[in-house]
Amino acid sequence: MNETLPSAGAAGNARYLALIVLLVVAVALTVAGWLATERSEAENRTALAAELGRVARSLPELAQEAAHGADGAIARLQAASERLGRLAAAQDRGDVDGPAKAQVLGIDVDRRVVYACAAVSVLLLVLLLQQQVGDARRRAREIEHRNVDTERRKEQTDDQNRRNQDAILRLLDEMGGLAEGDLTVQASVTEDITGAIADSINYAIEALRELVTTINATSERVAAAVVETRAVADRLAEAAQAQARQIEASNTTVAQMAQALDAVSGKTSTSAEVAHQSAGLAREGGERVRRTMHGMDAIREHIQETSKRIKRLGESSQEIGDIVELINDIADQTNILALNAAIQASAAGEAGRGFAVVADEVQRLAERSGHATRRIEALVKTIQADTNEAIISMEKSTTEVVNGAGLAEKAGEALGEIESVAARLAALIAEISTAATEVSTMAGRVAVSMEAINATTAETAAGGATTARAMGELSSLAQDLRQSVAGFRLPGAGAA
Repeated sequence: MNETLPSAGAAGNARYLALIVLLVVAVALTVAGWLATERSEAENRTALAAELGRVARSLPELAQEAAHGADGAIARLQAASERLGRLAAAQDRGDVDGPAKAQVLGIDVDRRVVYACAAVSVLLLVLLLQQQVGDARRRAREIEHRNVDTERRKEQTDDQNRRNQDAILRLLDEMGGLAEGDLTVQASVTEDITGAIADSINYAIEALRELVTTINATSERVAAAVVETRAVADRLAEAAQAQARQIEASNTTVAQMAQALDAVSGKTSTSAEVAHQSAGLAREGGERVRRTMHGMDAIREHIQETSKRIKRLGESSQEIGDIVELINDIADQTNILALNAAIQASAAGEAGRGFAVVADEVQRLAERSGHATRRIEALVKTIQADTNEAIISMEKSTTEVVNGAGLAEKAGEALGEIESVAARLAALIAEISTAATEVSTMAGRVAVSMEAINATTAETAAGGATTARAMGELSSLAQDLRQSVAGFRLPGAGAA
């Protein structure tokens, strides 16, 4: 703080000195300009101009000397002031000729004014330099006092350094075993400079003990875990290889199943076509059964009509039988009449001979009529018997036709059901064919997926082998880690 204040004062004085120097430079330049305008009096003012030039040139040197030592600068300024005074006196005596005024910067300036300004500037500079000298002497006294304090502090510092050196050597002696891996050492914590360091070292040694202990335990656990992990990795690799073989076999089975499904799909397509054909045939059979039923209905009607006609024929044959019986009776009566006529003709003699011939003819006709009626009667009986049989057969045929119509109707219903079943079967077969195609496609996809799974399983097996190798390397690293900390000695044990 004491050094800062003089420095600030010196900086302020330096600024004042710079201002004075600039003022002197300005005056010197003014004088030089004035001298330049007085060309006719060059010889008389040569000495004055040279002196002012030397003063102007010496001003920067004076400023520099003021920064380092004020005594020489004051002496030089006093000499310059005396020279300027002599020049001014010479001017007053008239030793220097020339006009009393000069034109400087467009202003008429008297020579005495110029000399006065120069003298005032030099005096101000001298006063400032004297102030600087006083400040410098004061700072010198302060520096002398500080040097005394510095010597006293140096002695204190040397004593402290000796104590610090002793403490450091003691700490190094205590920590000598640490470089050899001895973690049982303990630094003495004192109040000197190494106290905090010793405390930190003890904390670091304790942390290092815990670290070495943890490394030992961890390396042992890692070694055990590596053994187990390697065994698991080996089993996983073997399982992956077995799974790869199973997947390959399954892939072959899936491929065969896909081929079988393709064949089933083709056969189901053929079965669908056959089912459609069966449905068509069932429809055609149903149509034929319906036509057959119509035909059987017509046959039944014709049989019924024929049966009616045969019945009427039986009735007519019965009437014919009655007529034949009547004719037979007439023939018997005619035969009796002819016999009676023959008897009467025989009784009449010659007169009745012609009548006897007619009677014979009538008798023969009657006999022939009797034979004919008997034959007709036999035929009528035969016709009646045949008619009865025909009627019975017609009735049986009618019954059979009715039964056949019922069976045909049932057959038509069955064919309708067959047609419906065939249609449903065709639809089911079509669905089965579509499903078989989809299953075949899915089987192909499954085969592709199985190949991908097989590749993944192979990669898994390779990864298991890599894991096993990595576990071996990790086991080696754990062993190396244990060996690396084996040189440390822990409390309560020989070596870590």
